[in-house]
Amino acid sequence: MTDTELKEKWKRFYETVPAQLEKVKKVGKVATAFNTNIDAVVKISGEKIAQLAQMCGITSENIQGPTYITNGKDVVRGIIKCFSQGIAEEWLCEGVEAFEWLQNNIGYDRLQMGGQGGIVANAIAVLKAQNVYVHTASHPKLQAKQFLNLDNLQASDYNGKMCKACEVNRENDIPLIHWILEFDAGDKFELNGKIYVCPKANRFIATYDPANMKLKEDKGFLQNLDKLGFDYMILSGYHNLTTANGGIERIKETVPLIKKWKKNNPNAIIHLELASTQDIEIRKAIIERIAPLADSVGLNEREALDVLEVIDKSEFENVKNVKLDAKLLFNMLCKIKDKCRSPRVQLHFFGMYLTLQNKGFRINKEQNKGGMMLAATIAATKAGIGQINEYEKLLWAQGREVSDVGIKELKNLALHLDIPELSESGICDWNNLEVIAVPTILIERPLTLVGMGDTISSISLIGAL
Repeated sequence: MTDTELKEKWKRFYETVPAQLEKVKKVGKVATAFNTNIDAVVKISGEKIAQLAQMCGITSENIQGPTYITNGKDVVRGIIKCFSQGIAEEWLCEGVEAFEWLQNNIGYDRLQMGGQGGIVANAIAVLKAQNVYVHTASHPKLQAKQFLNLDNLQASDYNGKMCKACEVNRENDIPLIHWILEFDAGDKFELNGKIYVCPKANRFIATYDPANMKLKEDKGFLQNLDKLGFDYMILSGYHNLTTANGGIERIKETVPLIKKWKKNNPNAIIHLELASTQDIEIRKAIIERIAPLADSVGLNEREALDVLEVIDKSEFENVKNVKLDAKLLFNMLCKIKDKCRSPRVQLHFFGMYLTLQNKGFRINKEQNKGGMMLAATIAATKAGIGQINEYEKLLWAQGREVSDVGIKELKNLALHLDIPELSESGICDWNNLEVIAVPTILIERPLTLVGMGDTISSISLIGAL
């Protein structure tokens, strides 16, 4: 089958997406925990990066250093790394100095919902799931403004009562603000005679967040969740921890909580969303202690590399500097799934989503495929119009063709597995696993990429009905 014929076939597959969206209304209770914050989003140009580098005394020779932030120079190093490689990373600010430098030298274009917990809660609520419960370590009025004005989206108030999230004001809480610095593909700058060109639109995140960096728990949310229960839990926020701040112990402390949730909600699905985790010991603890408790794990290609670094150092050294394609990522995902011991893992990367799951998993292959196509359409909408705040606009990208790169990756994966029909159906069995692979819709000049991975993973799962 030619690429043109495959694209046409997948366009017909995607015609089921509106019906898939309608099914989400049947979803009863979705909970998200732990991290919710406010994102200060700013588009940063190559010219601005060059100015900041000059101001901080950065040259092409002194860019290297630790992947955490103590001052403005570290912020600029992180920006240059992500800009030049077209990758997304999140570095933690250790102390208030860097936070103040960001306020004084970067500012922001707009404020919006931040943190996987908050982003996912807004996304699932606007899809009209019946009840969405969101955990907030801090919930002042400025945080409340980032929640959509929806009756089905709830958080705990000052007295521990579940209320409409956009109306909660725990006035003694402080705003938790993260800087999201976005850059465009093709932009460039010069530093000491060396030209840096951005190969792919992406972002660098600089985080100063004392509450989520300690995985602070909202007792009101936890007490209400014990009474209300849930059908799905989207779990995130562990990437904000550090070994120096007692992060390993906090991870251990949440294990009994997750086990209690599983016991009290035996038919629910708990999904762990991984994120860019710079502290390698924290990364290792997440994989060894939290991932095995999850029914599902979500990650992108950069996070897959990070996980590989802690589970197979030699293989990581082999692939860390090569272009990752569907073949390499499939092999990596198999290793990650084995180590995580999770029944389902989903990888989202440029042009394609890939899910591996145990045979007989409660969400079958066709359901997964439907959820993944729904997620791809809504992700393209988010990239195209900048937000997914209105139900009527969720399917803005509906009817667009899947990407050429997605078709290419899908064909390469089918060839690698020696299962030609995978490229034509998107589903197959391989050894003891079920494989679901979907080419996605790409927007040439995305208005935003913030929260894209969280949106993809959560909608792929919750939309798989």
